[in-house]
Amino acid sequence: MHKKLIAILAGFISSLLVSFFVSSASAEEIRSMKLWAREQAAGPAPHTAALIIAQTLNELGLDITVNAVPWPQMADQVWYKRLDEDTWDLTMWQMVSRPERSDPDEFTYNLFHSTTADKGYNFIGYVDPAFDALAEKQRVTMDPAARKVLIDQAQQHLADAAANAYLVHPLLNFAYDNSQFKDGSAVEQAGLGIKNIWTYLNIEPINGNKDLVAQSLDEIQAINPFFISGGTDSWITEIVWDRLLRISPDGTPQPWAAESFNWVNEQTIDVTLRSGMSWHDGKPVTAEDVIFSFEAPMNAEMVPMYSPFVKNIESMESKGNNVVRFNLKSSNAAFLTSSLAKINLVPKHYYEPILQALEGTGNNAETIIEEKRIGSGPFKFVDWRQREQVILESNSDHFNPPKISRWIMKEIPNVEASLGQFRKGEVNFLTDYKGDPSVLANIVEEDGDITLVKSIDVGFQYMAMNHRRAPFDDVNFRRAVSLAIDRDVMVNAAWAGNAVKAGSHVSPALSYYHKDGITEYDTGIDLAKKILADAGYTVKNGRLHYPEGVAEKH
Repeated sequence: MHKKLIAILAGFISSLLVSFFVSSASAEEIRSMKLWAREQAAGPAPHTAALIIAQTLNELGLDITVNAVPWPQMADQVWYKRLDEDTWDLTMWQMVSRPERSDPDEFTYNLFHSTTADKGYNFIGYVDPAFDALAEKQRVTMDPAARKVLIDQAQQHLADAAANAYLVHPLLNFAYDNSQFKDGSAVEQAGLGIKNIWTYLNIEPINGNKDLVAQSLDEIQAINPFFISGGTDSWITEIVWDRLLRISPDGTPQPWAAESFNWVNEQTIDVTLRSGMSWHDGKPVTAEDVIFSFEAPMNAEMVPMYSPFVKNIESMESKGNNVVRFNLKSSNAAFLTSSLAKINLVPKHYYEPILQALEGTGNNAETIIEEKRIGSGPFKFVDWRQREQVILESNSDHFNPPKISRWIMKEIPNVEASLGQFRKGEVNFLTDYKGDPSVLANIVEEDGDITLVKSIDVGFQYMAMNHRRAPFDDVNFRRAVSLAIDRDVMVNAAWAGNAVKAGSHVSPALSYYHKDGITEYDTGIDLAKKILADAGYTVKNGRLHYPEGVAEKH
């Protein structure tokens, strides 16, 4: 009886094992997926790109549909719920131009380093120790030539890993009414065009005009010096709150709220604060305020978005005479650009109690909705009517006061409506145009009093893939998806020729650090199918299946 029972059990276990291996060896169909994108009216080019990409990927045997939604909904699903299971697979995304991105460090480190995956820029969940080492090493390499070698290696590493499907660096199109502003008084900045603080300070109103009235296709989510909540939002924070340094029009960091800086050695820098500065509430800006501004983001739980930019600071101390000494943990080639020109200066007397009140509540600084928004910058906050407009007024007490009286940003989430208001004079500075460039060019020719300026974006448009989910945890699948997309079609069909091909996170606008040949790669359906076939993927009944033995849930 005992032997018979053992035989029965052995047979049962054997049948289970056979059943397990047969089922695990059967090829599983890859699930249907959504490609998240902006609505067509808000972003015609990326929306068109999404439609083309979905059709292309369907030719591989995938079932991809485009899910077009407003920006806040898209950001909530992709960015804020990144750690929730099964939230997203593919999304159209952009990294916009900002002054501090004139150095490749912000994208190289913050967009891809594993420490920024849970709460920072690395929302795709890319984790690669070999890349982490490259990103860290380029930061501490002070010799520009040696650093360029590392930045080149980082670009190639990410291309080989197909971390993202880079699409294009757009050509930025800006236009202003030269009957309301002196022609030529707008200032072009490398990689940003004329939408920058130097224009807002120097553009000269004429013929009785006093206001710069711009527009944004994006909804403003926050006006918060501790929260990088979107491109439009950052245009506001950088002119309400000062920074120790500013990125000049030629792309180099220059003293701003600091009248000077001095490297004591490669890990120590003394910064002398400009004297006579005051906050918008009239209280003086002090060295203690500067130290507080950099200490607050050191609490990564409280200020997660800015935390990476102060991570290398070991300590700070006031040396008297408005001098603040920064002691770094290691040398940092990008410290001037990525830290001193990045961190917003905030008044300790106002923000310290706010941050203290958040301790233990489960909320962080990104949830702050201030009664006041107090900075020391060239513009003061006046009013924000959500989904309508933001009004700032010139700070006449600033050491570099603007020539305009007010800076107004209208939220107009529709390209045609933006153009309509521009032609009527209700908007006099077109700062966020994502429509057909030929339409804008025709308007410029017809109206006769519009100045048009084009610049290559330091940012880029791309399709992001969720590395936290299969099949995007497979580099072969990511490469196939990325290389299936014809970049010439992206440039000419989706962006109507108003862009250049992208191959990495470093724009051609940063000519020194842009890797030669990084955009020279083959694409096409046949290439993608070969990559998938070589990796064991199969097509059955028109649908792509995982390799034998690979399941959706590992």
